[in-house]
Amino acid sequence: METNTNPLLCDPETGICEIPAHENTGQSILIETGTKPLKLLYFTDPICSSCWGIEPQLRKLKLSYGHIIDLEYRMGGLLPDWSYNSGGISKPSDVAHHWDEVSHHYDMPIDGDVWLEDPLDSSYPPSIAFKAAQLQNEKKAINMLRIMREMVFLQKKNIAKWDIIAQAATQAGLDLNKLHDDFNHAGKLSFNEDLDMARSMGVRGFPTMFFTDASGNSERVYGSKPYEVYENAIKKLVPEAVKQDYAKEWQNLFSVYPTLTTREFAELSEISTTYTTVILDELLQQGIIQSYLTKNGPLWSVKR
Repeated sequence: METNTNPLLCDPETGICEIPAHENTGQSILIETGTKPLKLLYFTDPICSSCWGIEPQLRKLKLSYGHIIDLEYRMGGLLPDWSYNSGGISKPSDVAHHWDEVSHHYDMPIDGDVWLEDPLDSSYPPSIAFKAAQLQNEKKAINMLRIMREMVFLQKKNIAKWDIIAQAATQAGLDLNKLHDDFNHAGKLSFNEDLDMARSMGVRGFPTMFFTDASGNSERVYGSKPYEVYENAIKKLVPEAVKQDYAKEWQNLFSVYPTLTTREFAELSEISTTYTTVILDELLQQGIIQSYLTKNGPLWSVKR
């Protein structure tokens, strides 16, 4: 029997959730940069723990360089099914402890108990749902992806189920009827296009980011890396790039991102995690913000 390591066994040290190798990988592909100097092609997956781990860096990148970067999300298909038999993970319950370990490594709240209570059989349904959402509205699709990640990583919800996907779509303001139709038709086609693109570009794991300039020069950042690594990739391609200053007060951060983990708040406000905790606890005591508590950390949001 061929032995396949389960892709959910992500490596915290390299920051990679890796899929089995495909044939005919590494082919060149033309990437259009659009109207901005840089195109950022981001290959990810809704249940990729390493991708959840780089949310702080990605959110900061959007605020600092969103004016020069055209960001495009692509789904990579992390978990087609459970036909794996090595690497210490062969069934859903094996993922629970691993996710708890990854949570502490990235300092991002993840509750692995979803794999004990309501395990997912595949990451394809939420991936297809995201592609279907993109057909409606890119911004709402990205919001939906964030909501689905909070659902699976913090709320222990099975985002492979349509009723959970529908809840996320409703929160993101999407048209459910259209989403359901596209989920069964156009969304699947779009998802397959993403898988084909990932194979053609030699994508083996997530997160994988390709930064490309107008001349076709490209920098790849593979796995979860410190913020400076992503910034350096930008500077290599656009040396004259100037980061956009943004207000780092809590009011502005929560107005841009309605939910923030402690790690995200620290990254965006550029203060220590210790001081971040003091600020957020004070806001909580004043009744300004609220927290969703998990066994591995809170998620913060402003009270409405």
